[in-house]
Amino acid sequence: MRPQRFQEFAVETLLKAPDVETAEPWQEGRPYGIHVTFSGGAQLWAAITAAALSDDYDRPETPVLDVPPAEVPVPDLYEDGKITPARAEQHLAAVLTNSGNAELKRVYTYTTGDRADAPNNHPGIGLDFHSGSRIFLLFAHTARPGQGKGGQAFELQSSF
Repeated sequence: MRPQRFQEFAVETLLKAPDVETAEPWQEGRPYGIHVTFSGGAQLWAAITAAALSDDYDRPETPVLDVPPAEVPVPDLYEDGKITPARAEQHLAAVLTNSGNAELKRVYTYTTGDRADAPNNHPGIGLDFHSGSRIFLLFAHTARPGQGKGGQAFELQSSF
């Protein structure tokens, strides 16, 4: 799945998620991203990047379908009325996993999944597709209710 189509899929899927008030494309300073506002007013901005092992972007995309990932429980987003980057990862990864999208092979979180022991890991979600393409949803900004996203990308609040 290519970034533009992933952005559309992610926005549509996250709008159905528990505790998500809005999800919309975010393209400030980058071609693709998602801006999520949660039910309590906290916000998250995530940048979308991709790796395609053999995809030629000059040609039309050919989706590869197979069995989607098995559904998983959607963990609580809030702890004591706050969201942490790790809770946001787990919550949103479960929502994307449970989408039933037959292009998806696997969804994982950076801080508790396959990349948990990688040096300098940063909160985000990775998605592997049956086509061999990979999407990375890297958390760029967070904001508490009533705040703006701030100026320094990738310096996230410990809770928001």
